[in-house]
Amino acid sequence: MSSGSVPVIGLIGGSGTVGRTAALRISAAGLGSLRIGGRNLDAAMDVAEECVGPAETVRLNLTDGGDLEEFCSGCSVVVNCAGPSYLVLDSVAQAAFSVSADYVDVGGDLPAADALRAAAIFPERTAIFSAGAMPGLSGLLPRLITAGRPLRRLETYVGGVARFTPLSAADGLLTRGDRFGEAMASMQDAAIVSNSVAPLRDVQLPGFPMPVQAWPYLTTEAQSLGHLPGIAEVRAYNVFASDRLTRVMTHAWAQLSDSPDHDELAPFIPSIVDATVADEDEFGSFYVMLFTGRPARGYDRGITRVVLRAEDSYGLSGSMVALATERIVRGEVSSGVHLAAEAIDPIDAVHWLRADPLVHELVVQ
Repeated sequence: MSSGSVPVIGLIGGSGTVGRTAALRISAAGLGSLRIGGRNLDAAMDVAEECVGPAETVRLNLTDGGDLEEFCSGCSVVVNCAGPSYLVLDSVAQAAFSVSADYVDVGGDLPAADALRAAAIFPERTAIFSAGAMPGLSGLLPRLITAGRPLRRLETYVGGVARFTPLSAADGLLTRGDRFGEAMASMQDAAIVSNSVAPLRDVQLPGFPMPVQAWPYLTTEAQSLGHLPGIAEVRAYNVFASDRLTRVMTHAWAQLSDSPDHDELAPFIPSIVDATVADEDEFGSFYVMLFTGRPARGYDRGITRVVLRAEDSYGLSGSMVALATERIVRGEVSSGVHLAAEAIDPIDAVHWLRADPLVHELVVQ
């Protein structure tokens, strides 16, 4: 990270649910002076007033290259909580790098990280993508279980009930294809095995407050866990309270092109938001991450279960973004392009999250 007496941290999308939490956590940690940018200046000013440290606000159009370069200039780190992240890709990261700033993105995943790696610019700079709840924590916390001995199987269950924003609905529609994962697949001996896992219906899982629907989806993040030494099998599930959301998402995907733009996505977004509202009205709001491991025979039991419970994924993502920013500001992440699950120590994440009031419970056993 660039040296300086008081780092300036630029936060794009700071007035959203994720960005607001990130702003408050970054400010409370004393990481530097905040520059909060977004289209809605009044909302950004409200967030700035909540911060305990210095914070300024700037009107920003993310699609305007001149606006973006001016916003990033003078920053030590630029943090992006705006999107849709899979349309933004590495454009904000490139703008940050061009003015000698490091970069943190709540989303992006492999498409954005690979695009920035391919650009091969400013190798001395640092970028962390997928610094949210999922992807991010969903690939980081399982590493508490994978460390130290081989596993016969690692299972991940992530989800719950939360009202989608239009932005999160758009992001959800864009996360399909080989660069994101494969439904009904597992990872066995470091190879993807298609159609090898069935959905779990009305299953009671540890940490979840009610029986849920668990749909197998082997994300690229889960696939990376399957490449860790000694992991024989990985199964990954997205968890829902009902089948409302999966029905409307499947309907939308059947009609969308392979690379939809915002105009093509727009007609499908209201039904997705409505499905999550209906779930919240019926079941309330909750968000749970459950990770379990079965050690190989003859090895110590070690850590076999991690359970995290939170109100929703948005605040959790904001806290994770702040942690990734803190790691860069403190000089704990090497130069280059990283995914958060591979760049942050999971034990550091546990300490950070247990101190966050948005996390209701974090059990490691």
